Amino acid sequence: MKWCVATWLFAFFTSANAQEVQLATRYDGENVQDYLVSEKLDGIRGIWNGEVLRTRQGQKLNPPDWFVSGWPKVWLDGELWAGRNQFGTVQNTVLDAIPNHEQWREIRYMVFDAPDNFSTFEQRVKRYQALVSDSESAYIQAVDQFTVDSAEQLYDQLDAMVALGAEGLMLHRKTALFRSGRSDALLKVKKYQDAEAQVVGHVPGQGKYSGQLGALLVELADGKRFKIGTGFSDQERAQPPEIGVFITFRYQGLTSTGLPRFASYQRIRQGPFEFRVPQ
Repeated sequence: MKWCVATWLFAFFTSANAQEVQLATRYDGENVQDYLVSEKLDGIRGIWNGEVLRTRQGQKLNPPDWFVSGWPKVWLDGELWAGRNQFGTVQNTVLDAIPNHEQWREIRYMVFDAPDNFSTFEQRVKRYQALVSDSESAYIQAVDQFTVDSAEQLYDQLDAMVALGAEGLMLHRKTALFRSGRSDALLKVKKYQDAEAQVVGHVPGQGKYSGQLGALLVELADGKRFKIGTGFSDQERAQPPEIGVFITFRYQGLTSTGLPRFASYQRIRQGPFEFRVPQ
């Protein structure tokens, strides 16, 4: 009965506004034994209210009926994912108003939570794993959760998974109750950091990039500007992100002047997001 009430409340308050979701902060030496660990999936967040699939910004998605057939009629949180290093495939598929059935067959809904307001995460893991196991759908899967005994073991696991193409790891405190927003109940650990910036200019390329993009001039949330000249495909250099759009970039710490070090272009940023200064 409680699960039905929780699902109804979520569906009732769901609108075109941002969804009620937990957001991660960066791992900073917390006791890893207090957490369950899973792979950080590079896809698009999907919130399932038992009937409708939305992004965390509230945008209604339009998967084919067969894709969601047999899914549990409860609130689930997960990632629409097509495999490692396949974010472009996901982005080019799940945001379309008219679904491409062939492309949707490459997508899986990777469930990592079955939220409510009274169960610990450890209890919710058992819940979502049972729900997915009972489903006959081939397009919904349960995210594996595991434990590590030390920070050294955590980073060893991170190195091993990144070598296989993973983006990083997520840590979710075992005893945490569901609470929307950003907290240390949900942590992320990656080999690099990422942030957003707005494109304010195009720097022409030279040499082999003559006639193409050489670098993007971008602006951070605090108004600081810098150039990003790596991470682009040949197609992106020929048709670079337009001025005014927001992009996600990777970096490794900050310089003494507060600019991202070794910044590399990742992709255009879609939808609303929290525009924060890199740390």
